[in-house]
Amino acid sequence: MTPRKQVTYSSRPNHAARAAHRAGERQFKTYDTSHIRPKKSKAPIVFAIILAIIVIGGLGWGGYTLFTSCSASQTAAETLAEGESVTVTIPEGSGARTIAELLLDNKVIGDSTEFVNRVTEGGHDSALKPGTYTFTGPLTLDEVIGQLVSGPNANGVSLTIPEGYTIARTAEAVAEATGGSVSAEDFTAAANNATAYEADYPFVAGAYNGSLEGFLFPKTYPIEGDATADSIIRQMLSQYQTEVASLDYSHAEGAGLSEYDVLKLASIIEKEAAADNRATVSSVFYNRLAIDMPLQSDATTAYEVGREPTADDVATDGPFNTYTNNGLTPSPICSPGLESIQAALAPETTNYLYFYFVPNDSGGLDYYFSETYDEHLAAIAGA
Repeated sequence: MTPRKQVTYSSRPNHAARAAHRAGERQFKTYDTSHIRPKKSKAPIVFAIILAIIVIGGLGWGGYTLFTSCSASQTAAETLAEGESVTVTIPEGSGARTIAELLLDNKVIGDSTEFVNRVTEGGHDSALKPGTYTFTGPLTLDEVIGQLVSGPNANGVSLTIPEGYTIARTAEAVAEATGGSVSAEDFTAAANNATAYEADYPFVAGAYNGSLEGFLFPKTYPIEGDATADSIIRQMLSQYQTEVASLDYSHAEGAGLSEYDVLKLASIIEKEAAADNRATVSSVFYNRLAIDMPLQSDATTAYEVGREPTADDVATDGPFNTYTNNGLTPSPICSPGLESIQAALAPETTNYLYFYFVPNDSGGLDYYFSETYDEHLAAIAGA
């Protein structure tokens, strides 16, 4: 924002019972009773007996259901912590239940029954592949199932992409993780050919200059021995698709933003905000967009020039210069994490038009938000 002392760059990797019952059938014999003298009806007694059987049976079934529900809830267990990894080998011929127990024992999942149900509901029963996998927490059930469907990472290699990485930095990380078998150049070329992925991932259609910037979701990924730039990019695009599938875009759409616009805004928030004020920073940008005021983010110019921008850089017009251009950037400026995307979808309600931040003695940043330019100048003077 104007004026600013410093741009932050995020390098933190933040970066989610069934019971079967069969009713018994009782066989009754039929007798000729026409010669028997009618007696006093025993229907009330018979009805009472039948009712008692039904009630007792119902209580038994209810008790059994309650027991199975309690048992199911007790299967929840501790799962892998952030950054914690474990290697699990799935034997040939293993079914979903066997795999579920292995994953539960290794803290990959916290509920074996829920895992089996999710596999069944998704029709993945026969798609889970045997082999050796490296799982790094935390993981959702869908992420675990996705890895098992994709196949094992036989070489045990993982690729970690922190929030805020650009395609350029991601390409370097890929080259390092694969020992050069996938070069940075090959990965960069593939990541700048969005049209090759439009058929399977329609949300990348229309990406600026064919760049997948912003879509390569930050996460830890297993890397197979025969991995290619294409296969790694598909992992990342699938992850992005999974992460945003259940998000509510209604507020952004009401403000005239598309899904791609949200990703652009989220990438700027990723670079400009701290972990505890993303929604507040988001509100500043929304407020500026609403009155056609330039966003004035140094981070966007830094993306364009590839370094900390100077006063001359900020004054020089360019497609990513949000001082000289109103509105959002042509593309995202990095891969934002889920929290920044959520902030771009649900900003705090404020009247702020400015913010300013400086390093504090604790190694963090102190932020100052203002509604007017005079308040903004006063905040800078007093910081």
